[in-house]
Amino acid sequence: MQTTSILGGGAMQRFRERYGLLLEWVVMFLVVALAVEVTLGIIFRMSGHSLVWYDEVASVLLAWLTFYGSALASVKRAHIGCPEVVDQLPPAVKQAVAIFGQILVILFFALLGWVGLTIMPILQGDAMVSLPWVPMNFVQSVIPITSALILVAEIMFLIDLINPPPQTAAPAGASLSDGLH
Repeated sequence: MQTTSILGGGAMQRFRERYGLLLEWVVMFLVVALAVEVTLGIIFRMSGHSLVWYDEVASVLLAWLTFYGSALASVKRAHIGCPEVVDQLPPAVKQAVAIFGQILVILFFALLGWVGLTIMPILQGDAMVSLPWVPMNFVQSVIPITSALILVAEIMFLIDLINPPPQTAAPAGASLSDGLH
């Protein structure tokens, strides 16, 4: 008898697709914002009226793009992996190693999110240099927020490893260890 995952096969897949779509929109927004900001910085610099905040905001946008892009990559299982060694193992060992690796990834992002939250009070009262009205808490909030977003994606994948979705045919070249970080 085949059991279904916690959210049910179809519900989990729909959630994953919508979650991925939301992250795609966030990443697209950040790419456009960064492109507009850099273009404005170039135009103003060429006109002899450099924007004071250009470099700092571009750095923050790039960092945010990196973190939110990592969350999107987690949903799409697009992070770099090295499944060749794991694929050589017997099926039962392969699944155990994949689950253990996934648990390590989850623990890492839980720790990163916790550390991100603990630095928030330390940054209280600090602000960006060029835009003193923007608190550093806001700038650094990307760490705990994206850690939580990545945890959601990684937990969904762990559920799939423990209790594979109903579809039995895996795409060509796919393996149980796909997505291991």
